[in-house]
Amino acid sequence: MQPMKYSDTAFPVSLDPRQVVAEVHANTTDLPQRTVREHIEYALDHPIGAGPIEEAVRPGEKVCILISDITRRWQQPSAYLPILVERLNRAGIPDGDMLIVCATGTHRVQTEEEHISLVGEDLYRRIRFIDHRCDDKEHLTYMGTTSRGTPVWLNSYAMACDKLILTGGVVYHFLAGFGGGRKSIVPGIAGRETINTNHNNALNPGLGSGSNPRVCNGNMGADNPFHSDLVECASLAKPAYLLNVIVNDNYEIVGAFAGDWQQAHQAAAKVVEQMDGVAIPRRAPLVIASAGGYPKDINLYQTSKLLSNALAAVSPGGTLILLSQSREGFGDPDCEAQICAYDTMEEREKALRADFSIGGFVGFLFAETAENYHLILVTDIPGQRFERTKIQVAQTLDEALALAAQENGGSLDGVETILMPHGGSTFPLPQA
Repeated sequence: MQPMKYSDTAFPVSLDPRQVVAEVHANTTDLPQRTVREHIEYALDHPIGAGPIEEAVRPGEKVCILISDITRRWQQPSAYLPILVERLNRAGIPDGDMLIVCATGTHRVQTEEEHISLVGEDLYRRIRFIDHRCDDKEHLTYMGTTSRGTPVWLNSYAMACDKLILTGGVVYHFLAGFGGGRKSIVPGIAGRETINTNHNNALNPGLGSGSNPRVCNGNMGADNPFHSDLVECASLAKPAYLLNVIVNDNYEIVGAFAGDWQQAHQAAAKVVEQMDGVAIPRRAPLVIASAGGYPKDINLYQTSKLLSNALAAVSPGGTLILLSQSREGFGDPDCEAQICAYDTMEEREKALRADFSIGGFVGFLFAETAENYHLILVTDIPGQRFERTKIQVAQTLDEALALAAQENGGSLDGVETILMPHGGSTFPLPQA
C-alpha cells in the first residue's frame, strides 16, 4: 500500500492489505511521451478551434497572460510560461508589451519569492507581474451582467490590454466540473461580488434545500448552472487564446492544449477524465484519502477537492479520514467562520445564503459532511477549532485510525477500505 502524503512527509497505512478493496491511482493512458517543451510547442503548433498563436496577436498590441496562484503551483507555470513568452516574442510582442496577472480570485496576495517560484527569476525580472485583488474596486471594470444575474467586474489592468491569454491546469473540480479554462477569469480576476454571486449557483433555491447535485465533479453540461454562468462571465472578457496543461500524480506535465478558450479546454477535460476518472468496484465504509501533499494541502479551503472526491467513494454513513496538513490554517476567513462561529447547520445555511462566498460554502460542506458521515481530519489545525461541528481531528494517520476504530466497536479488522493517495485529483467511479 502506498504511503499517504502529508505536506512534505507521508504516513504508512497500518491496515491489513486484504481489507483494501481499491487503491485509487490515475489510469494509465497512452499519452505521447514528450518533454515539457515538446508538449507546449506541439500544443501551440496544433491549436484546437483556432489558428496559431502568431495569428491571435499582432505587433503593437498589449497582451495580458493570466496565470494561477501559488496554491496551484503544481501546474508548473515556470516550465511552460517561458515557452509561451518565446512564441509571443517571435510574433512581435516584446516583453514591455506583456503583463502577467496572477488570477488569485479571493486568495491572498503573494510574496516576491512566491512570484518567482511561479514564473521563474528570468521572466519575473523581464515582464511586469501583478496579483489580482478582488476587493480593489478602484481597479475593477464592469463588463456586463449574465443571464443568471451575475454582475461581472474584472481586473482593470487585464481588461485594458488588447489581448487576453488564459493559462493553467485542468483537473476535476467539485463545482465547475473541471478546473482550468474559464475559471482563470471567474473567480481568477473577478471582483468579490462577481465571485460570490456566481458561486451562489451551487445552492438550490430556498432555505433547507441544500446544494445542487448537478453542480459537481465532471459536469460541464448546461444543467450545471455554476459552469454555465462561468462561461457567460468569461465570454464578456473575450479571451484571445488558451494554453492549459494536465499533470500526472508527480506533478509532471503530460499533456498540453492550446487554441480556442472553450474548445481547447474541453479537449483537455476529456483527457483528464480518461486519466483521473478511476473505476472502483463499489463504495466502502472506510475511505482514507490524502490531498497529495504540499501545496495541495496548503490549507483547508483547498482540501475541498479532496473532500468532494472522497465522498464519491464512501458508503452512506461511513467513515472518511482526510489527510491535509493545512499549514496556512483554514485559508479563507469565511470557511473558518462557517466551521468555528455557528452551533447548528441551520445557522450555517442561513448565514451562507445571506452572504454567499465560496469559502463559506467550502466550510459548510465540511460541517455538513460531518453530519452525515464520520469525518476525521488529519491536520495541524488545532482540534478545538472544530468543536462546534462533528468533525474529529487527529495529528497522525494512526491516531485517526484509532478514532475510526472507536466508532466501529474498537476494531477496524475486516472493514472494507478504499485508499486514495492522490485524493485531490483522482475521482472514484463506483461500478456497483
